[in-house]
Amino acid sequence: MKTNLIKDKSFDLAKEIVVLYHYLIKEKHEYILSKQLLRAGTSVGANVAEGIAGQSRKDFGHCLNIAFKEARETYFWLTLLKETNYLTKEKAEPVISKCDETIRILCTILKTLNGNDNPS
Repeated sequence: MKTNLIKDKSFDLAKEIVVLYHYLIKEKHEYILSKQLLRAGTSVGANVAEGIAGQSRKDFGHCLNIAFKEARETYFWLTLLKETNYLTKEKAEPVISKCDETIRILCTILKTLNGNDNPS
C-alpha cells in the first residue's frame, strides 16, 4: 500500500494526543481542557482519512480544510495546557512540534488545491 504523508502524520499526532489525554486525566486530574484537546487532536486525522476517501476534489478540499482548522485548535489547546503548567515544556514541545508540522503540511496541500495563498 502506498504511504500518504499527511495521513501518517495526522495519525501519529492523534496517537500522541491520546497519550497526553490519559496523562492529563490520570496525573493532573484535568478533565475539561484535556477533553477539548482530545476531540480536536483526533479530529485532524479523522478528517484527513475522510478527505482521502472523498468522492471528489471538492470533498477532499472540504475535509482537509476542516482538518486544518482542527489542527490549529489542537495547537491552541496544547499551548494553553503548557502555559498553564498542566503540561511541562518537555511533554508539550514534541507534540506541539508535530502539530505545527501537520498544520504546515495541510496548509501546503490546501494552497496547492486552491491555487492561491489562502488555505481556507
